[in-house]
Amino acid sequence: MGSIYTPSYGIGREGPDSLRRSPLRDFRFGFSVLGIRSRKELVEQCRAAERYGFDIVLAADHLGMPAPFPVLTAAADATTRLRVGTFVLNTALWNPHVLAREIATVDRLTGGRLEVGLGAGYVRWENEEAGIGWDRFTTRTDRLQATIDELSRLFGGQGYEQQRSLREMLDLPILAPLQSRGFGGLGPPLLVGGTGDTVLELAARQADIVSISGTHQIKGSPLGAVRLGTARETQERARFVRQAAGDRFPGMDLNTIVQLVLVTADRRAAAEKLVSTQLRTLTVDEALETPHLLIGTEDQIADQLHERREQYGFNYFTVQEPFMHALGPVVERLQG
Repeated sequence: MGSIYTPSYGIGREGPDSLRRSPLRDFRFGFSVLGIRSRKELVEQCRAAERYGFDIVLAADHLGMPAPFPVLTAAADATTRLRVGTFVLNTALWNPHVLAREIATVDRLTGGRLEVGLGAGYVRWENEEAGIGWDRFTTRTDRLQATIDELSRLFGGQGYEQQRSLREMLDLPILAPLQSRGFGGLGPPLLVGGTGDTVLELAARQADIVSISGTHQIKGSPLGAVRLGTARETQERARFVRQAAGDRFPGMDLNTIVQLVLVTADRRAAAEKLVSTQLRTLTVDEALETPHLLIGTEDQIADQLHERREQYGFNYFTVQEPFMHALGPVVERLQG
């Protein structure tokens, strides 16, 4: 039997501006695989993350990037403790019946280590390249909800009636997830991520993990052009999730994506360079304050993670694979 995921809680100091007024959740750390050069390199990367103390390896769902479920199966095979998850699947690209088959298969092959991240999709050109129509955001959110509902129904069912005689003749098991935490107690833990009210409200009502992406559409720019959220904007989003979740909030993990990890002895000089070259929508002070960047010495970054857990309620931080080794020593310290 594999490990079954449940949120754990640690006791932490609460600052005067803390979003939470209850014990702080234990830290969780994940990194997202974006490319594969070789099986050997993926294995080494996952094992290094496990040694540092990361909790989960994640796979994105974008055209031109590796298929998520094979990556997760390989990552689980390479490690003994790491959980694996999708971050996040674009529901427009997946038929729910096919997706249910993938989820149940990988959950069983990984011994119950899978977490399922779902989203409404935000990259228009991918839909167009795949020959899938690009719908309004409300329609995409409705599809996300319908996918969750259909997956729950399939996970709780007794298999396809058309296969009953074959199953009985060959003594085949019904394909169903190993875990029973998410999807109404019928499947793996469910993560739903986004920034807008509609998706975050859906996540607060139904997900085990809510992810605040921290990116915002730039008004007047082509669809897909985004900017990084400020501390004030992210604080408001975190409060929105807490209010929408109500009594469910203490039982969930609150995730955010850290877009960059920069270990440096001079935080301000590093922020000034970033703002002048890459993050032109932020001021230097905003770059230093946003929870979606980690800049400073390892000690300072550790302090930032503690502060952001207290201030926003974030306990689960995800980084992209190029920054896994940069954050690793800090994770080792916090998890050790």
